[in-house]
Amino acid sequence: MAIERKAYARAGLLGNPSDGYFGKIIAISVKNFSARVFLDESPDLRIECSPQDEEVYGDDREFVERLNLYGYYGGTRLIKAAVKTFFDHCRIQTIPIRSKNFALRYDSDIPRQVGLGGSSAIIVAAMRALMAFHGVSIPDEVLPTLVLRAEFKELGINAGFMDRVIQVYEGCVYMDLNRSLIEGRGFGEYERLDSRLLPPLYLAYKPDLGKVSGAVLNEIRMAYDRGNPTVIRTLEEIAALAEEGRKDYGRGDFSRWPDLMNRNFDLRSRIMTISPNNMEMIQTARRCGASAKFAGSGGSLVGIYRDEDMFERLNQELGKLGAKVIRPQVV
Repeated sequence: MAIERKAYARAGLLGNPSDGYFGKIIAISVKNFSARVFLDESPDLRIECSPQDEEVYGDDREFVERLNLYGYYGGTRLIKAAVKTFFDHCRIQTIPIRSKNFALRYDSDIPRQVGLGGSSAIIVAAMRALMAFHGVSIPDEVLPTLVLRAEFKELGINAGFMDRVIQVYEGCVYMDLNRSLIEGRGFGEYERLDSRLLPPLYLAYKPDLGKVSGAVLNEIRMAYDRGNPTVIRTLEEIAALAEEGRKDYGRGDFSRWPDLMNRNFDLRSRIMTISPNNMEMIQTARRCGASAKFAGSGGSLVGIYRDEDMFERLNQELGKLGAKVIRPQVV
């Protein structure tokens, strides 16, 4: 009973990082990259190491470089958190599951720790595989909350709803994460948008800018929890950009979107320390005439380009910085 399930990378177009603070978001799934989970019946319950988690290095230099880039954590802990959260949910909801063991492993080509949702994609794919194996159905609106619970409750990762919602729903989604909805029922209002209407988007990422996103977002979380008025007001302004973008989406008019996306990053930079390398990428993309903002927590950019000449300029100029530029596949 071999099962394979996947989840895609993602990019926040407008509103992030307000998703962790009862805000509003427009995000897309990025089908250029995915995390895949493979599950099969087994005599015992086994979590197998992915090639990315093997503790084998070419030499001391590679050992140090990989730790500097990716830290001490691999994907196996994400799989364990997903499995535990799934079992906990089924037990609490009295959902029957098969009395069979399984072997589970994952693989992923999502660039690591550059703000493309690689960690949550592994958990979403694992949840989907477990649901298929046990014949369990979890509603789309509930599944992102379970994925967030696996990361926050089990692993202490500071995260919001954006990654998990878009990776479950896919395509392009508008999220209203109103406090009364989240605290009342555990999930927000999620609206699928027609991704065929989107303007031409580019995605740029720099592999050597890897940084643990939860640690990056701790800076904002601590200030928010202290009631810092600047942080609270700025996050509200960022959320309002997504709301404005949704209105334009409904009219099929994206003429304001480049300014909205630029404004999103500029507001974020008020409340979050931006590394020189990340700032250089943003400024380089804008000098090419494109809009530019973080796709996630840093290390990757998303924006709108005007024509093929501009896309080629982005490719050349960002390439000089060591960044890779692609067109995100959304549909």
